[in-house]
Amino acid sequence: MSYKIDSLLIHGGIDGDETTGAVNIPVYQTSTYKQDGLGKDRGWEYSRTGNPTRAALEKLIADLEEGTYGLAFASGLAAIDTVLSLFSSGDKLVVSDNIYGGTFRILDNVFKNFGITYKIVDTSDLEAVEAAIDDSVKAVYIETPANPLLTITDIEAVSRAAHAKGKLVIVDNTFLTPYLQRPLTLGADIVIHSGTKYLGGHSDTISGFVVVKDKALADRLYYLQNAIGGVLAPWDSFLMIRGIKTLGVRMDRHVANAGKIARWLSESGYVSKVYYPGLESDPGYQIQKKQASGAGAMISFVLDEKYDYKKFFESLSLVTLAESLGGVESLVCHPASMTHAAIPAEIRKEVGIVDELIRLSVGIEDADDIIEDLEKAIRLSLKV
Repeated sequence: MSYKIDSLLIHGGIDGDETTGAVNIPVYQTSTYKQDGLGKDRGWEYSRTGNPTRAALEKLIADLEEGTYGLAFASGLAAIDTVLSLFSSGDKLVVSDNIYGGTFRILDNVFKNFGITYKIVDTSDLEAVEAAIDDSVKAVYIETPANPLLTITDIEAVSRAAHAKGKLVIVDNTFLTPYLQRPLTLGADIVIHSGTKYLGGHSDTISGFVVVKDKALADRLYYLQNAIGGVLAPWDSFLMIRGIKTLGVRMDRHVANAGKIARWLSESGYVSKVYYPGLESDPGYQIQKKQASGAGAMISFVLDEKYDYKKFFESLSLVTLAESLGGVESLVCHPASMTHAAIPAEIRKEVGIVDELIRLSVGIEDADDIIEDLEKAIRLSLKV
């Protein structure tokens, strides 16, 4: 039977435990497994290589992304590290011009040491992407919406352009999750998630995912997953399955709140710019509407120069200043000094990550309470 996404969130993957009838997958808290003889195991031999709880989660994320093979990792960056390990010295990646700072850091400070380089491109500009793909390029790596400026890239168009030249397309789908956007169906080859964010949803678990359709690519990734070893533990796998069950109802509330808050910000007079692809004025609005079923719940905005952004952060009560995003609670961060501090200042300035830029992860509290807290903090931050 084929389920719609809301049912798949609860019954996808491996639904319950056939042995006992338990409606939840057990936590197989074991490092190793008894073998019946030399070369005779029962499908499991060592929990770095495979664990039944993690396997259930990996099947679930593959189902949700409309992929075939899923892999679960100890963090989003462990997932990214494993995907980047597909490449060899001399290879180059085309990457979105505003991406998560941790992705930039691992490219610039780790993989560059191994001869794997990158070229930063505005991937919302298809002509720029096509011009950047030369013989040394092996993949196009995009975030859409991008972090933190919510730039939208046409996944289908970029995938066509990259595949025409024999290149892979990697999409970080953290901000929207498969509930709102499924990049593999749009033509991407590899999907990456920081499961820490919306998939877990409660700011209590760190995890990462990779999903693909192609078996040969999956085999290479499974080999790297086992060889590198950054796998997700059984208990965290259980927590991720539990979190994913409520993804639909949470995302509906997240998105509804974000739309209301983005409209309020754009009309408030307190900010000079709002980045949110759910606003009709946003340059990515039409593409976002075409390739996803919602705009997500991340908003970035630039405070007007008459307000002190440092004082703004100090004046919040309900909304929390913290790293990360995607939890049930509303979180704000200062990209220039927090999530994107690893990116050189000249690059930050060039793409628009200015000091007055604030990134808001809209939670599922009452939207009016969030707005009241933001407005109070902005008013208190007025420069004298």
